[in-house]
Amino acid sequence: MTIDHPSFGRIDDNRVIIFDTTLRDGEQSPGFSMNLDEKLRMAKALEDLGVDVIEAGFPVASPGDFESVRRIAETLKETVVCGLARSGGKRDIEAAGEAIAPARRRRIHSFISTSPLHMKYKLRMEPETVLDLIASGNQAARRYADDVEWSAEDGSRTEPEFLCRCVETAIRNGATTINIPDTVGYATPDEMRAIFNMLRERVPGAEKVIFSAHNHNDLGLAVANTLSSLDGGARQIECTINGIGERAGNAALEEIVMAIRTRQDKFAYTNGIQTPKLLSVSRMLANITSFDVQPNKAIVGRNAFAHESGIHQDGILKNAQTYEIMTPESVGWTKTSLVLGKHSGRAAFRDKLASLGYQLEDAMVQQAFERFKILADQKKTVFDDDIRALVDDETRDHEHIRFVSLELIAGSKRPAQATLELNVDGDVRFATVAGNGPVDAAFRAIQEVFPHEASLALFSVGAVTEGTDAQARTTVRLEEAGKLVDGQGADADTVVSAVRAYVHALNKLLVKRVRTEPAALSA
Repeated sequence: MTIDHPSFGRIDDNRVIIFDTTLRDGEQSPGFSMNLDEKLRMAKALEDLGVDVIEAGFPVASPGDFESVRRIAETLKETVVCGLARSGGKRDIEAAGEAIAPARRRRIHSFISTSPLHMKYKLRMEPETVLDLIASGNQAARRYADDVEWSAEDGSRTEPEFLCRCVETAIRNGATTINIPDTVGYATPDEMRAIFNMLRERVPGAEKVIFSAHNHNDLGLAVANTLSSLDGGARQIECTINGIGERAGNAALEEIVMAIRTRQDKFAYTNGIQTPKLLSVSRMLANITSFDVQPNKAIVGRNAFAHESGIHQDGILKNAQTYEIMTPESVGWTKTSLVLGKHSGRAAFRDKLASLGYQLEDAMVQQAFERFKILADQKKTVFDDDIRALVDDETRDHEHIRFVSLELIAGSKRPAQATLELNVDGDVRFATVAGNGPVDAAFRAIQEVFPHEASLALFSVGAVTEGTDAQARTTVRLEEAGKLVDGQGADADTVVSAVRAYVHALNKLLVKRVRTEPAALSA
């Protein structure tokens, strides 16, 4: 069976459309907000990865969201750019339509709650009113885009008969994609499979649209539910890099794609993802959001292809397939470890960055190279992870505040003293402050240079690699008026890495201060 789709033309039944919502649903996670430049970097990386549809944001949410969606629409060449809107919000749909207008390929994604619980307590609407809003919302969306997606929020907990009526209404009024989200991560794989089978069998016009699955991970079933949805007839999957998203997150793109690729005997589907780029995109997101991927995370965690057990190591040496069901190279891992040192030149450094998946402008390469040379003088051996940590730290946004220098006097006989220099919007400021230890003194100096009301909610230090000369990677979480942001920094000096992390968090907090959210945002 084939379907004629306004964005993709004739689609074979075994083709799965990859819809990435990292920039919308993923960004709703506490502390995960991105600024415009960071969203543009991620959007370009997702297009390069081979994502079919990028949900770029919720344009009506704030002027910043509108601008980021519009800039992404102006920038991308092939990927469909999608804007989210509530079915009952006239201004929502207008904003989404205006934001995606510059895109070569565009989509409006409207949604409304359909479960009894949501209709009664959140919407306070009768079912017939919901049906009317689905119809009017889709009609309005079609004035801006031929490609219209409609979602039944809390679809997995919606009464089957009413869900069928909603889907029929959406199709009759112009929807080309129908999404059934498991919004709260409540469903099981057999239930999701049954929902899609039911809709395809019972709803008139179902054969003309693409069905889509959007699963949350509250019970740890998001990926399993998504794969079962494919068995039920869904041919679009909605997912995020690293599985980020509200609460426990969304279905992870890299896990679904590699499950399909690895188990073709079970999932005989195709998609356009360039899997060797998965790791670099995962790390880019971790860098931008300051949330490291857990070590045992499937596909992109640093332990995903690590083997410590002697039995496992023996098997791997004899035949890698004894304990590896996919090759590290297939998702972007490399066996290269150490390559560069203090005698390495700029050309070798740039080549190494490319091999690690970085594409940086000349000015950024120069800044990173200068820090690399300093690090190479301090360390005997510079590992790939050292370079990643250094470059990730240098490429984080520092629009308002930049670290310049830090000098410390510390020891057991007197209070620590920190002399800190920061560049604040082009103005270089100094402060010398004493504290209860070098980190406390340094953080007090930041407060002196840039007064703020944020409080320290988390301070964590780890090592990038092994050895006493390893770089420190520090995470700082700040809280202000209920908002949480995480910052990260890396440096051979632990206190310097802590200051870099604190400054990064402050920059993110300044962005978050101006962000607003419309009511009842979910999908």
